[in-house]
Amino acid sequence: MAPAAARTIHDFLKDTNTKPQNYDLILTGDLGYTGTELLYEIMMEEYKIKLDGYHKDCGMMIYNLKEQDVNSGGSGCGCSASVLCSHILKNMEKGKLKKVLFVATGALMSPTSNKQGNSIPGIAHAVLLEA
Repeated sequence: MAPAAARTIHDFLKDTNTKPQNYDLILTGDLGYTGTELLYEIMMEEYKIKLDGYHKDCGMMIYNLKEQDVNSGGSGCGCSASVLCSHILKNMEKGKLKKVLFVATGALMSPTSNKQGNSIPGIAHAVLLEA
């Protein structure tokens, strides 16, 4: 999912002629630790964009990797909904966040594709939230 998130973020920034520093936060669904590191690597190597410091991942905001055995994260839709509908929207209402680029991530799971040995395609879409 990290490659899909990277491409979506890159394309959004390019289409809107903006940079990561134009946003209070760039938020991804649940890439977890591994996916977040991969996202940063892809963004730097392929697009020369530094996300570190402007980005947070919902899964990493919920789970404590040192105290919980969650490996690379949890449910993307669960983590996204929990963090966005509580923490992020409340901070937008309070004026602490004004401009958030929310990039939901997911996988197109197909039992048929898996059984045929095909890869699982990752997807990402971006939603701009402004207060």
